[in-house]
Amino acid sequence: MLASPLLRVVRTAIGPNARLDFVVRKEFAELVRSNHHLSVVHEYDPSSGWRGLQRLNTALRAEHYDLAIDLHDSLRTRYLRASCGAKDAAVINKRQWERWKLIHLKKNSYPGIVSVPQRYFETVSDFGLADDHKGLELFIPDAVQSMVTGKMAALRLNRSEFVIGICPGAKHFTKRWQREKFAELGARLALARNARILLFGGPAEKDDCAAVADSIARAAGPDSVADFSGTFSLLETAAAFDSCDVVVTNDSGLMHVAAARKKKIAALFGSTVREFGFAPYGTQAAVIERTGLDCRPCTHIGRAECPQGHFRCMNDITVDAVETSVTELLL
Repeated sequence: MLASPLLRVVRTAIGPNARLDFVVRKEFAELVRSNHHLSVVHEYDPSSGWRGLQRLNTALRAEHYDLAIDLHDSLRTRYLRASCGAKDAAVINKRQWERWKLIHLKKNSYPGIVSVPQRYFETVSDFGLADDHKGLELFIPDAVQSMVTGKMAALRLNRSEFVIGICPGAKHFTKRWQREKFAELGARLALARNARILLFGGPAEKDDCAAVADSIARAAGPDSVADFSGTFSLLETAAAFDSCDVVVTNDSGLMHVAAARKKKIAALFGSTVREFGFAPYGTQAAVIERTGLDCRPCTHIGRAECPQGHFRCMNDITVDAVETSVTELLL
């Protein structure tokens, strides 16, 4: 998602007849398979191990690329860019030293908050490419859009004043606001704002979303909430976001999917901070976070538990604060 502005600008620069390929992990490939700017999507399955990486490299070498743009600078991508035979390479500056100092020494030496999409453009600045400031984008096939539109129509969302999407999940524990608070927020919005609450998440979030949905239904009535967790794919969730006035989410992948659909976003940040570059990009958003904690950030990707034991970065974020941000976004 965060690379989509770069793909758009590169395609404009090289023209419609040039080859522009993209390498992506298989689990996220559906987000780029329909991207109009790409020629070929090379899918990598991490479970295939070293042999799979070698097969991918063989496929890339056969294309004789003029330029390899490495937006990860990981062990895998270093191998691919070094051995794929591209004539030239551009490699992202991940600001690892600044990140390490902020996490471990709590010294902020970042020159400012620069989003990851902007860092991607830094990677290719020597080629005269710059951000067009049109934000993220996501191409949804007509069949997917039509199917989801039909499901949304069945909910008769026009009977509600507002439609609020809630995404209570995140891969790591320290990036998750408590599901009880999501439930209280949803119930408040349903009762006070005549809002319909739609819950989204993958299979791993089904239990959390079910608990949130049950709590909202008991407080505001069964028609106030619908749970799509574990039933919608990423692309289908993106299409469903189009029905939402605001999406409330943790610092997660679905936050960026919502940004790609130009949704208003209320984003909850716990153990991570905006300096890492992952705040919502290119759309109206509010980041709700507990500032002033000496222990924050404790990670740049999230942890399985709070290393201090108190989890104040999320525990201190109140339902009142999030409800205020959502209300302001609704105005």
